[in-house]
Amino acid sequence: MADNTLRIVVERNPSQSKLSELNIKCWPKWGCSPGKYQLKFDAEETCYLLKGKVRAYPKGSSEFVEFGAGDLVIIPKGLSCTWDVSIAVDKHYKFESSSPLPSPSPPPSSSSSSSYQ
Repeated sequence: MADNTLRIVVERNPSQSKLSELNIKCWPKWGCSPGKYQLKFDAEETCYLLKGKVRAYPKGSSEFVEFGAGDLVIIPKGLSCTWDVSIAVDKHYKFESSSPLPSPSPPPSSSSSSSYQ
């Protein structure tokens, strides 16, 4: 049985002011050709489709969520799904890190290791 708490949220044609506020044009881009892709999201992803059409089938469910060009989509952390891409996708995306991973120890700062020569 599918976990209903992991839901894909689609906002159709968000306003330009919202897109500007999210600074979407500065997000990385990703694209894929038509086909089926097994995906697992280890972090929440927010993406804005510039072009394409996708049916996302959450693992263990026969239902799908459809989204495409002009849609702002939020995919929850932990979701496994199959993307059935009927029209090649080009999108801006970003991953949320709601609980940041511990960062590795920083290198010694230049001020503490400076040598006066």
